[in-house]
Amino acid sequence: MTAAPARYADKPWLALLDDAQRAPVAPADSLVHALRRAVAEAPGRTFLAYFDGRLTYREVDELSDSVAAHLAARGLEPGDRVAVLLQNSPHFVLAVLGAWKAGATVVPVNPMYKSAEVAHVLRDAEPAALVCSDRAWESYLRDTAAGSPVRTVLTACERDLQTRDDPRVLSFARLPEAPDADDLVTVARRGGTAPGGRAPRPDDIALISYTSGTSGTPKGATNTHRNIMYNAERQRTGLRLPEAPVYYALAPLFHITGMVCEFGACLNSTGTLVLTYRFAAGVVLDAFAEHRPHYTVGPSTAFMALAAHPDVTPDHFASFRAVSSGGAPLPPALVEKFRAGFGPYIRNGYGLTECTAPCASVPPHLEAPVDPRSGTLAVGVPGPDTVVRIVDDTGAEVPFGEQGEIVVGGPQVVPGYWRRPDATAETFPGGELRTGDIGFMDEHGWLYVVDRKKDMINASGFKVWPREVEDVLYTHPAVREAAVVGVPDGYRGETVRAYISLRPGAAADPDELAVYCEERLAAYKYPRQVEILPDLPKTASGKILRRELRSRAHDDNDAGQ
Repeated sequence: MTAAPARYADKPWLALLDDAQRAPVAPADSLVHALRRAVAEAPGRTFLAYFDGRLTYREVDELSDSVAAHLAARGLEPGDRVAVLLQNSPHFVLAVLGAWKAGATVVPVNPMYKSAEVAHVLRDAEPAALVCSDRAWESYLRDTAAGSPVRTVLTACERDLQTRDDPRVLSFARLPEAPDADDLVTVARRGGTAPGGRAPRPDDIALISYTSGTSGTPKGATNTHRNIMYNAERQRTGLRLPEAPVYYALAPLFHITGMVCEFGACLNSTGTLVLTYRFAAGVVLDAFAEHRPHYTVGPSTAFMALAAHPDVTPDHFASFRAVSSGGAPLPPALVEKFRAGFGPYIRNGYGLTECTAPCASVPPHLEAPVDPRSGTLAVGVPGPDTVVRIVDDTGAEVPFGEQGEIVVGGPQVVPGYWRRPDATAETFPGGELRTGDIGFMDEHGWLYVVDRKKDMINASGFKVWPREVEDVLYTHPAVREAAVVGVPDGYRGETVRAYISLRPGAAADPDELAVYCEERLAAYKYPRQVEILPDLPKTASGKILRRELRSRAHDDNDAGQ
């Protein structure tokens, strides 16, 4: 008699988790409640370290109370939205906590957005208040916000709250206070009590997080306080960090990875969060040496940049208890090169804005396997309360080991998109998230992400997943970054084109790289076209922008005809 086949609902991955990771969790209602707990337990502990500036838990609580009082006095009502466009600085944390204490929903916005991109968010989310840098307000946001629902503006100079003024990232000048905006730090230091009766509830919308818009108009995922706290608590209980851990914010806080896995998880652990405004490899390495962090998470491209810095040494990473990667594909070759050169094993992770960052990760006591057929590194295993399924185009589950669309269900999945009922119904049927990612799961519960459904290349009728070609390119010693796209081809329908940036001091020519792939891939997979660029275009969170490269390839193709 044959045994019944395993089912995704049976959660085979539970056997890979330890007792602490499998144990039920009881998260706080919100990060505001977690802050109150931290103030009661360790009021004088440093919460935010910003160059030579320090803010304790009590100070952050008092300063964000004052921000909340100011917003309420300016007419902000519970449920109103507050848009925040700031880099990784204490100002971001004070604005977010202040907005939540006032009963508002935060709309984190990429500060690298141009006017038209911000205008879309302001039209869609209809925020009543806006918090941004003074430079952005003067240069373009004043005009962008004109005619929008924004009626209260707070500006910040990110040179405040520290005195080091590192010229590598803080070289901008201070501006006079704008007549039509209030200064965030001045407001925070004024003193004030957060309005009563507005404490967030678990199912209130904490964030409207706009997707990166890789296809179509960006949509706002409605991350609830419950969504955030579930993942923040799972991070706290699962990472095995010491008491009062030190987190370094490698990912931007406005991105869901930084918001939940850095800001949220650190606050929920009563730890110290190290901020250095924005990513600059030398600044990051100096912060590692100064603050000796225990944990960081960032895209693979950030680790590539750190590894390529001329001053990097293994000692920069000696304090880390765990290092994670998320937001961009993690090539197996990078993991091994990084471990050999600097010590830490980079643990993969997988998640989306719509599932409030992680829904699968590599447990700290394990290493991710590499699929022997495709060379793909597993992204991890789901948590105990999460169900990840692989389905075909009809929504039926496929057997373990077969490719299909990744579907996620669990307490971190958002209820839907902001004011998009049709998109919500399409993407969240039955409350599960249809990710649009193609992947497979082995019989032990390890999840592998093959690629985005829309990025598949059809070459002479054969499927080519860019990730597989990119993983091969990353094994070449000269390659720093790689991205593969499909371009129209009169004979094959589509052909494979690779864009490469090289490691400092390395040399390779396009023909050499094409032959390298040809020797390691099926004939229809290797790139017929290779172009070497100084750097590949990336989002602010570090994800390589294939869509820009695809557009470039199409333009080059059209020009050549």
